[in-house]
Amino acid sequence: MSTNATILVVDDQTELLLGIQLTLEAAGYRVLLAQDGHLALELLQHEPVDLILADIAMPEMNGYQLYEKVRADSHLVQVPFVFLTARAMASDIRYGKALGADDYLTKPVKPEDLLAAIEGRLRRARELARAAPAQAFQPPAAPEPSPGGEILIVGSLRVAPDQHRVWIGDQEIRIPAREFKVLAYLARHSGNVVAPTELVRISHGIETDAIEASALLRPLIRMLRRRLGYEAGEMGCIENVRGVGYRLNPPEY
Repeated sequence: MSTNATILVVDDQTELLLGIQLTLEAAGYRVLLAQDGHLALELLQHEPVDLILADIAMPEMNGYQLYEKVRADSHLVQVPFVFLTARAMASDIRYGKALGADDYLTKPVKPEDLLAAIEGRLRRARELARAAPAQAFQPPAAPEPSPGGEILIVGSLRVAPDQHRVWIGDQEIRIPAREFKVLAYLARHSGNVVAPTELVRISHGIETDAIEASALLRPLIRMLRRRLGYEAGEMGCIENVRGVGYRLNPPEY
């Protein structure tokens, strides 16, 4: 198999790192190695990667913490993230998947199973990129909406879908296209819970199941909350109704 994809492998066990490197390079992948989460984040600042394969039980920064750091970075939010770990308890697997990881593999893993999982995730990432390519920020605009356009008002939040503009009070906020689609749809249905599958249909232009839809939405909603002024970990006005979907409530400021 020939591929130009770059895989970042993160594990504190040197022998395992080298074994995975041999397997992946034999399959045609370019491989980057890091022995802890901090080194991985440093690499990611200047090395573009197509997939991250990470252990969980690592010193200083574990795999879960690395995942959260990666998903909080708007430049890395779409990179597939796969856990490869010896933590094989059902509760660990459920937790890893609930975080939104793209896959959860347990050690020891057969080389053919590892390669199949990686190729599957890379293929899915390519399909998503083709279905809804990332769009840049809209250029800066004047502080007030022009007359005649539709304005969705949810408390102090105003959304102008036709103009791709958002205000919190008098402050205008610039939001990328995909996140804007989600916010505008939630604003149009404010007070109601919208299912992840419905939001992904709007944001990514694809039909998928609830599990994948939730995984795709988590980093997007996290970034949207930050753009609206909420701190990391705060739900803010975009409420997560567990197991059901998301609801937009009037902001409290």
